[in-house]
Amino acid sequence: MQTFTTVVKNVHLSDFKFRRTPFMEILIKASQFILSLSLLIVLHELGHFIPAKLFKTRVEKFYLFFDYKFSLFKKKVGETVYGIGWIPLGGYVKIAGMIDESMDTEQMQQPAQPWEFRSKPAWQRLIIMLGGVIVNFVLGILIYICLMWAYGEKYLPNESLKDGVWVQDQLGKDLGLETGDKILTIDGQKIEKFRELPLEFINGNNYTIERNGTVLEKEIPTDFISKLVDRGKDAGAFIMYRQPFVIGQVPEDSPNSKSGLQKKDVITAINGTPVTYFDQVQVALESKKGEEINVTVKRDNQNITIPAKVSDEGKLGIYATSLPLTDLEKLGYYSLAEKTYSFGEAIPAGTKKAWTTLTNYIKQMKKILNPSTGAYKGLGGFISIGSIFPSEFSWQTFWNITAFLSIMLGFMNLLPIPALDGGHVVFTLWEMITGKKPGDKFLEYAQITGFILLIALLLFANGNDIFRLFK
Repeated sequence: MQTFTTVVKNVHLSDFKFRRTPFMEILIKASQFILSLSLLIVLHELGHFIPAKLFKTRVEKFYLFFDYKFSLFKKKVGETVYGIGWIPLGGYVKIAGMIDESMDTEQMQQPAQPWEFRSKPAWQRLIIMLGGVIVNFVLGILIYICLMWAYGEKYLPNESLKDGVWVQDQLGKDLGLETGDKILTIDGQKIEKFRELPLEFINGNNYTIERNGTVLEKEIPTDFISKLVDRGKDAGAFIMYRQPFVIGQVPEDSPNSKSGLQKKDVITAINGTPVTYFDQVQVALESKKGEEINVTVKRDNQNITIPAKVSDEGKLGIYATSLPLTDLEKLGYYSLAEKTYSFGEAIPAGTKKAWTTLTNYIKQMKKILNPSTGAYKGLGGFISIGSIFPSEFSWQTFWNITAFLSIMLGFMNLLPIPALDGGHVVFTLWEMITGKKPGDKFLEYAQITGFILLIALLLFANGNDIFRLFK
């Protein structure tokens, strides 16, 4: 008992810090993904359910996830069975008299009833079919509006990079960029926010830069996306804003462990020659291999000069660390832009962001459909979607991702593929234009064909995920 008491007295509360294991991080990501997906599916299906009810069309089932063979939960209320399936690949409403994923052909062989989908006028059927995607697009817009109103925007303006970008690896060089380049336009458009540059390069075809006072126009290589995908998600950014050389650690086995260099020192000069950024320090050290030099650092707003040794590899033998943008702003490297919105101002700002999200997604789809870009290799399934959620929960990030997924879901469902809402819309529009309704057998075969296409796409996308995991 005495031993136990002694141990407890020497344990501090700080020893009981919550540590997120890889399993916990996966669980946090998966929980957010399931919550977001469930919300989007339920609201999408409500978009079909509500107009169906308004037009007095019988809805036999309303399901979150698919219920092949059995359900996790189900309850019949009135004429509709509400339930939760066990296959988390989507959800559905089963509308009487409609050939859908349930493939209930027996019902279609019976005489049409007034409450069935097939008995309704074409314009009503069109509204029922479009209801889901309309909800998705409206939901995405509303979320972006609320995010603009609640959080506003804070970002690094591209024009704030007075000394250009930092090209960190071979991919950026293959793109035609060099450290110090100022990126002016991509596809003729000026990019306001630095964080948007990587996506714009993915979607773009050409760009304009200023290099050493000269304006240059360059083409984005066709295989750029392929190379980007092949790098893997842990390779880091191919372009970055330039950072100062901030000392993060001086190891005990470093030749400069006793030099006086300290953690958080910012290197400002080598042998009296000013250096502003990390890449400039690298170049300066490369030219001083094996030499004794003087390193000037900023510490507590004072400049201190310290003798140091450069290794034969052109290194100081110390670890550098990066600083967040807010700290770089305080040090005078960059000026961040911050915008706040009233609710009235948030409406056009949120709508614009939703439109930009949609157009960017369409550009990416065009790249994927062009085999020469290799963008199809980046197509991902549930693992890819789940991985975009952070390992720490944030409402702002959660709703941002949910808004993006809502718009993505709306667009995907509009594709003119049988088994998707867009396929049904195409057949209904054909009927409205020609006055001829496609036969039930044709719709049945089209539904089967569309379902096979979707399964193939699902297998390919998730197969890509699995391949990348093993790779």
